[in-house]
Amino acid sequence: MSRQSEYRSTSQFTADQVYAVMVDPDYLRTRLATIGGKDAALLDHTADADGARFRVRQGLESKDLPPVVRNFLNGDIVIERTETWTRKEPGRFDGEAQVLIKGTPASAAGGMRLRDLDPMLSELVVRTDVTVKVPIIGGKIESVVAEQVKELLRIETEFTLDWLATH
Repeated sequence: MSRQSEYRSTSQFTADQVYAVMVDPDYLRTRLATIGGKDAALLDHTADADGARFRVRQGLESKDLPPVVRNFLNGDIVIERTETWTRKEPGRFDGEAQVLIKGTPASAAGGMRLRDLDPMLSELVVRTDVTVKVPIIGGKIESVVAEQVKELLRIETEFTLDWLATH
């Protein structure tokens, strides 16, 4: 079984502006250096105006994990996330994400949509399915991880909007 969650945000920037930043390698490296945790890195990257694919590594120290997750794991965790984006039409991008949490029976996958709502307002929607293959407590861990994913997306969105406002 998996735990589904949805994250939604709006911004005063167009979908094209947000997309251009979200797939920019300099932005990604800076975001990872700032909020990506231990050993964060941009591992692969290709992008143009019509689509992108990139893979990032992020680290979480065990001390920063919720107790139910920390007690289940042995030490720090390494997360690899692959995102693929495609321009569907002017002002609209669809994406997919795959998340591997190395050395654990946990993973996540999701769909993303970035679209204009009006000429100067866009919306990002991320739907995520978190799966933890552990008998009895897997559902509890899925719930905690799903909330952590939403918090990470909130922090990344904040970083992105600040970047757009200052660059």
